[in-house]
Amino acid sequence: MAKMSIERRHRAVEVNGIRMHVVECGDGEPVLFLHGFPEFWYSWRHQLAFFAPSYRCIAPDLRGYNETDARPPYDVDTLVADVLGLLDACGIERAHVVGHDWGGALAWVLATKAPERLISLSVLNCPHPARFRKGLWQRGQWLRSWYIAFFQLPWLPERVLAVDDYRRLARMLIRDVRPGTFTREDVKAYLEAWRRSGLHGGIEWYRAAARKGFGLPDPPPLITVPTLLIWGEDDIALGKHLAAGTEEYVQDLSVRFLPGISHWVQQEAPAEVNAALAEHFRRAGER
Repeated sequence: MAKMSIERRHRAVEVNGIRMHVVECGDGEPVLFLHGFPEFWYSWRHQLAFFAPSYRCIAPDLRGYNETDARPPYDVDTLVADVLGLLDACGIERAHVVGHDWGGALAWVLATKAPERLISLSVLNCPHPARFRKGLWQRGQWLRSWYIAFFQLPWLPERVLAVDDYRRLARMLIRDVRPGTFTREDVKAYLEAWRRSGLHGGIEWYRAAARKGFGLPDPPPLITVPTLLIWGEDDIALGKHLAAGTEEYVQDLSVRFLPGISHWVQQEAPAEVNAALAEHFRRAGER
């Protein structure tokens, strides 16, 4: 995908008791990008370049990641309050919200608890929390999700991920995607972020979720904002079957499967993801 020259504005915002690092670019209708584990704002670099000419793009380092404070608690209610506080600090009443992996889980909960703050919802390779609970015991998903149990151990997961100064983790990331997805510059950026603050904060998200859950009733309220679910079918951690049945929790749902694409979908297939997002934003904006 051809790179565009854009001006990225870095700033720190005081949000919900922490100092949050935020990257912004462009102007217009706001789009909020929420990254997953073990990433940071940079995972949205292709989307920032693509959407900046038409939208105000906002990509934070979420609590515990990179240049944002790693300060407990890490429960979902606190993380949702972080995002709502960020929207308030940016003077944004409503935004298109896009989340990948853990950022997708956060986006699902945000759309459930504060739908009035969303123009649209887009989730990449992350099942609705209620669907994940059901799907965990289907098609061997519990084996794919072994790392969630491992992350409940104290200190050891942090040590394992940091082996060889995080180079092994970088190699695992590269092996999971098509050649050329991550450039040398990309790998350097990831290594710098991991070495700067470690991954303790991100792992704490898993621990808090195991203890407290996602704070949603059973059954959860129906999500009413226009929703797009994008799924790279070759995700080794989250099976495609987890996307099935999402319509039980969403009133207005579109699903886009990308064959041959891994979990790191917005970086491995940026053109396809950007096109799907652009059409979704357009449709939601016309409502």
